[in-house]
Amino acid sequence: MFLKNLEKFTITLASGSPRRHDLLKKAGLQFKIGTGRDVPEIIPDKMHVDDVPLYLARLKSNAWQDLWEQKNQLVITADTIVAIDNQVIGKPEDRQEAIEMLEKISGRSHRVVTGVIAKTADVEKAFTDITTVHFKPLSRQQIEYYVDHFEPFDKAGSYGIQDWIGITGLNRIEGSYFNVMGLPVSLLMDELSEIGG
Repeated sequence: MFLKNLEKFTITLASGSPRRHDLLKKAGLQFKIGTGRDVPEIIPDKMHVDDVPLYLARLKSNAWQDLWEQKNQLVITADTIVAIDNQVIGKPEDRQEAIEMLEKISGRSHRVVTGVIAKTADVEKAFTDITTVHFKPLSRQQIEYYVDHFEPFDKAGSYGIQDWIGITGLNRIEGSYFNVMGLPVSLLMDELSEIGG
């Protein structure tokens, strides 16, 4: 494992996201995947959009308390949102909603915010990362092609930056590319380096 200080821990990434699994694996960590503990994502009224992902990541972490309270267990939880005009754009429920979401971000900038909790019985690392994403104007034909061929229904904002729409429609980003994929890996590794040393 890359971070020697973590060798005594059994690490669980409590996420069903294959993108997060892949990123953490590429970062050189050995970990288990934890799923099956779904938490209702109810956001308090008037909570600022930048605070939402960390709030939801904490709810997910609390659902794994029985695990991280045990000796030498480390649980990582995360939540990512897309925000435009200070409104959270979630995952689309169907084709029409996916198209509408992509029309909303077309030719504009939006923010992708990820909150992460890394928790053991003794230590908690909690942080947020924000990336600003700028899309070129997208034609209706481009949007429909993407939705019909890539079915982005499991993705906040109806797109994956690593997909065709990101490759062909992205103008520029400010911040972490991997944050947009769902996990700010560089920042996470910095925080993990301070655990259990």
